[in-house]
Amino acid sequence: MAWDEAAVDERAQAFLAEHDPEEMGRLDFLRARFDAGLAWVHFPEGLGGLGAARGLQAVVERRFRGTPDNNPGLIAIGLGMAAPTILAFGTDEQRRRFLRPLWTGEEVWCQLFSEPGAGSDLATLATRAVGEGDEWVVDGQKVWTSGAHHARWAILVARTDPDVPKHRGLSYFVCDMEAPGVEVRPLRQITGEAEFNEVFLTGVRLPDSLRLGEVGDGWRVAQTTLMNERVAIGGTPTRRTMIGLLGETWRERPELRTHALHQRLLSLWVDAEVMRLTATRLREQLAAGHPGPEGSGMKLAFARLNQELTGLEVELLREDGLAYDDWTFRRSDGVDFLGRGSGYRYLRAKGNSIEGGTSEILRNIIAERVLGLPSEPRVDKDVAWKDLPR
Repeated sequence: MAWDEAAVDERAQAFLAEHDPEEMGRLDFLRARFDAGLAWVHFPEGLGGLGAARGLQAVVERRFRGTPDNNPGLIAIGLGMAAPTILAFGTDEQRRRFLRPLWTGEEVWCQLFSEPGAGSDLATLATRAVGEGDEWVVDGQKVWTSGAHHARWAILVARTDPDVPKHRGLSYFVCDMEAPGVEVRPLRQITGEAEFNEVFLTGVRLPDSLRLGEVGDGWRVAQTTLMNERVAIGGTPTRRTMIGLLGETWRERPELRTHALHQRLLSLWVDAEVMRLTATRLREQLAAGHPGPEGSGMKLAFARLNQELTGLEVELLREDGLAYDDWTFRRSDGVDFLGRGSGYRYLRAKGNSIEGGTSEILRNIIAERVLGLPSEPRVDKDVAWKDLPR
C-alpha cells in the first residue's frame, strides 16, 4: 500500500477508536501501537512501521498527542542509535527480538563505545572479544556510558583481531548488561549527579547470536550508529527550546535588559532559526535514505549554540543565574535542560561539545566528507593495532 498523509492519519484515528488509552494499561497501549505500525512509520511492516515515508511520523505524533508515551528521554539511546543499527544490520530474528521492547520502553539500552584511551579516536579501542566456540569472551573498560545503570542491553564495539589495522579489527555486538562480569560504576559530573557511568567487562560471555554484522566489520556498523547519534542530538525537534526559554525570561524580566545583551540575544535568535531550518532540511534528506555526514554539522552547531545560550542566560539573570537548584549526588534518569535551573543548564551544556563526538572530530568530518578537503595525515592507517604505541 502507498501511504500518504491522509492514509496514515486515517490509520491512526482508527487505532485510537479501537484502543482507548484511558481503559488500557500504558504498556498494553504501547505494544498495540507498535503492532499497528504506528511506532515509527518508516520501519517495515511487522517491525513497528508501515514502510511509509519518514516525514509522515509527524502525522502520527499529532494524532497521538496526549496519549501514553514510551518515556523517550530514558530510552533515547535505544530509539536514536540502537534501533536504526539493528534495522540496518540485524538478522530477522534480532529485529523481532529487540525492536518491540526497545520502542515500548520495556528494555532500556546504553552505548558501550568510548574508553579511557579511546574517546575521540574510537578506532583505537582496546576492549577485546575472543571467540570460544559459538561464544565471545569480552574483557575491557568503557566510559561515559549514559544510562548504563538503567540498561538491560548495550550496543558494544570490541576488538576481535589485533593483528590488522585499527579500523579493520573491530566487531559489533549486543551486550547483555545482566550477564556475569558486567560492572557499572557511577561517574559524578560537574552538575553534581551521575548521568554517566564507567562499565567494566570481565570475562563476559556473549553468544555469537548477539553479533551485529560480520566479524571484523564493526567499524562500518558503528558508523551507522554514530551518524544516527549525531542527528538525534543535533537535529531532533522539540516543542520547547532553549532560545524560547531565554525569550520568555527576556519578556518577563524587563529590568534585566541591556542594549548589549539585546544584541547578543538577537544574534543567537537568528542562529537558532538557521539551525531549525537546517534541521528541517536534514530531516527531509533522511526521508530519502540513511543519515550522512551532514548530521555532524547539526550536532556541531547545536553544541555551540546551546553553550552560548546558557551562558547568556546566566549573565542575564545576574546573581540569580549563579544559583544552583540541587548539588545532591544521585543517579540521574537523563538530561533535563528545560526543567532545571539556569545553573544546571550552563554546566550541563559544557558536555555538548564532547558527547556524541567532540567538536574537533566533527570539524574534521565536515571538512573531509562534506567540503571535500584533503584529510589529515594518518601514519597509523596501515599499521596493525597491536603495533601502535600506547
